[in-house]
Amino acid sequence: MQHFQLFIDGEWSEGSDGQIMTSINPATGREWASFACAAPRDVDSAIAAARRVLDDPVWRDMTQTARGKLLYRLAELIEENAAALGEIETTDSGKLLAETASQTKYVGDYYRYYAGLADKMEGAVLPIDKPDMHVFTRREPIGVVAAIVPWNAQMFLTATKLGPALAAGCSVVLKASEIAPAPMLEFARLIEAAGFPPGVVSVITGDAENCAIPLTRHPDVDRIAFTGGPETARHVVRNSAENFAVTTLELGGKSPVLVFDDADLDGAANGLIAGNFGASGQSCVAGTRGLVHRPILEELIEKITLNAKGIVVGDPLEAATHVGPLCTDAQIQNIEETLARSLKQGAKVRFGGARLEKAGNYMAPTLVECSSSDTATLQVEMFGPVMSLLPFDTEEEALALANDTPFGLASGVFTQDVARVHRVSARLKAGICWVNTYRAVSPIAPFGGYNQSGYGREAGLEAILDYTRTKTTWINTSGAPMANPFVMR
Repeated sequence: MQHFQLFIDGEWSEGSDGQIMTSINPATGREWASFACAAPRDVDSAIAAARRVLDDPVWRDMTQTARGKLLYRLAELIEENAAALGEIETTDSGKLLAETASQTKYVGDYYRYYAGLADKMEGAVLPIDKPDMHVFTRREPIGVVAAIVPWNAQMFLTATKLGPALAAGCSVVLKASEIAPAPMLEFARLIEAAGFPPGVVSVITGDAENCAIPLTRHPDVDRIAFTGGPETARHVVRNSAENFAVTTLELGGKSPVLVFDDADLDGAANGLIAGNFGASGQSCVAGTRGLVHRPILEELIEKITLNAKGIVVGDPLEAATHVGPLCTDAQIQNIEETLARSLKQGAKVRFGGARLEKAGNYMAPTLVECSSSDTATLQVEMFGPVMSLLPFDTEEEALALANDTPFGLASGVFTQDVARVHRVSARLKAGICWVNTYRAVSPIAPFGGYNQSGYGREAGLEAILDYTRTKTTWINTSGAPMANPFVMR
């Protein structure tokens, strides 16, 4: 088996308590790699290095332009190694190689975007209301960042945190999920090769008790950027009460996709397939609540069913595969339990609905027709290839159904009515709204959620500002000594 070590303060090491975990290849159900796990002492070492380097002239006094050049170099290395990183991620998580390799290559653009922004963060001279005072602001790095990413889109979700943090001049301790962490530990080699000073970025992994909790509650952490589930996020927020770290959360979702009767149904069918079966359904923005205008429901189901017949479920390393295995067996168990409850509630499985009889964690792409909004498949985030459709009769009803959820990450609208596009997109309570498309992303466009889908935004211009603090400087330009403070004028 391959073995992956921790990367702390520019050095490769085993965990200080010797803990080793193994990783299962979801396509075969067999162990394929092992990795070192961080203990609390290793977390302390990574954070101490991150704190030290903030005061090291090599990083502290590096110009913003020079930091940008390091990010440009990292982007080049990522693109050069995209195929190899993609193969590791596919073997470790079961995601399609076609997706992992192309997504890894694309995230180079995120690092380039923030490389270009590194020397564009400007302060301001304030037109202050006091005579003989020159007052200006400047943006300074927020400090040590704890960046925590899940397994399902590791390179992408790392880029949305690491890119702006490094461009702002922060140092980062990157915590990879203990589920399928191999690509993140391998990615650390590129950080090293790009020339970042030791301590600027450390990459660790491990369980909650020994790694995640000591990291998120550590007194020297200034900023937490977390992507994961709401239950874990609640622990992160509680832990941040120990250090008052500025925290952003990008969490799960049960995203609605509204299809109106004037929509291009071929496009809508493809959008729902992309939103539910793309990435094998293992996406926080998956459009798992399809809300369809009743007159077109049956025709849309027929189109989706026809297109789904051509979906190839199989080896994620094969180019012909469209849907690979799920990362963990627990996901399939969750789907099976949720489907069973839904059937008791009156739902109908139009196709799929069962685990495939083959080695690995394979679930057949599934379409569920629901009769009520409380159907389990419309409420539970299953993280698998399960699409649920529910009919509506009016625009108002569609909006009420769409917003009837504690989540609010993404949404979709399919219609040819431009006025309706503006009405509906404005009223959807979600951080992202795709119209006549789905799952499009860009380093230029911020994303994030409402409600239990989290707070804060990643990507885009505002993200880099979230990794800085504003300092205001007052300078007395009169040349006269400061007046007696007890004599009021």
